[in-house]
Amino acid sequence: MTLRPTHAALLLSAALLAGCATQKPAATAAAPAAEPSYDQTEPLGAGMEGWVYPHPVQHLQFELEGKLVRMAYMDVKPTAPANGQTVVLFHGKNFGSDYWANTLQALPARGYRVVAVDQIGFGKSSKPEIRYTFAMLADNTVKVLDHLKVGRVSIVANSMGGMLGVHFARRHPDRVAALVLENPLGLEDYVPAIPPQQTANLTRLEMAQTTTSYRAFIKSYFKDNYRPEFERFVEQFSRVQRSPEYPRYAHVSALTYQMIYEGPTYNELPQLKVPVLLAIGQLDRTVFGRRFAPPEAVKNLGNYPQLGKDAQKRIPGAKLVEFDKVGHVPHLEAPERFHAAVLEFLADKR
Repeated sequence: MTLRPTHAALLLSAALLAGCATQKPAATAAAPAAEPSYDQTEPLGAGMEGWVYPHPVQHLQFELEGKLVRMAYMDVKPTAPANGQTVVLFHGKNFGSDYWANTLQALPARGYRVVAVDQIGFGKSSKPEIRYTFAMLADNTVKVLDHLKVGRVSIVANSMGGMLGVHFARRHPDRVAALVLENPLGLEDYVPAIPPQQTANLTRLEMAQTTTSYRAFIKSYFKDNYRPEFERFVEQFSRVQRSPEYPRYAHVSALTYQMIYEGPTYNELPQLKVPVLLAIGQLDRTVFGRRFAPPEAVKNLGNYPQLGKDAQKRIPGAKLVEFDKVGHVPHLEAPERFHAAVLEFLADKR
C-alpha cells in the first residue's frame, strides 16, 4: 500500500501526434507527493524523551526482575461532573498510550477519570531486556492503580492490549468492572499455524526495518482509512531507529513478540466473569506472526467479522458492536462511533 512517486507521462495533443511541430504538448499530470522523510529530524531515545504526549506524563518507579524501572502513565481527571468511575486504557504492541488522545478527551467529558498507561517495554516506560509476560504487565498495572488509590476500573483495550485486558480480568477479577476489547489479538489460536521464532532472528528482522517498510505495516492496520495524522506513528519509529539505543529497543520489541506468542487468550475467553464489549472493525484482517507462515496456513485466519461473532458466543454475556469500513484501530478511524458505543456500554455498568 505504500505510495511511490512516479514520472508523469506527457499528454500530447492530437495535432502533435499527427506531426504538427507548432503545437505545444498539453500540461503534465501532477506527480504524487513524495512520502515524508525524517532523516534530518532529531533522533528519539528508547524512552521517547522529547516526544509530546497529549497530557502530562507521570512515572512510578519500582523494582522488576532485580532492575529499577519507571512506568509512565497519564492520569486525566473528568472535565464534566465526576461520575466516580475510572477507565484504564491498554495500548497495542506498536503504539504507546499517546494514541489514545481522542479517548482521553471523550471519556473525561462524560465524567470519567481515565488512566492511560505505557506498559513496561513500551512508550515512555523503561525497556529492560527481560522475559515479558502478560501476568507481569497486569501486576505492574495494579501497582499503578494502587499508587493512585484506584480500586475497581473499567478497561478499554486495543490489539495486544486486548490480550492484556483478558489476562488482567482473569488474574484480578475483583479489580475489573467491565472490559472493552477493541479488535483484540487472541480471538483465535495462532500457535498451530505460526511456527515459533528465535528471539535473535526476531531482533534481526526488527533491525532491518526501514521507514518505508514500517509505513506499509502501519497502513495495513488502517486499510483505506490511513490519514495524514497517522504519519506521526511512522515518524516516531523512524526517529527511534536513528538513535544509538535502537538495538535495545529492537531487542525488547522481539521479547514482547514472544510474550504474545507464549500468552494466548483464546481458551481464556469462556472463563471471563466480567461484562465484555467486543468492538470490532470489520475491515481488519490482522494475523499475528503472519509473515512466518506460508499463505496456505494462515488463509483462514484474521477474519475479524467472523472472529467477533465467534467470540461473542464464547464469552458469557458478551455484547458485540461492529464498525463497518473500519480496520484494526476503531478509536482512531471512527472515533465518534467508537466512543458512543463504549460510553453506552459503560453507562450500564455503574
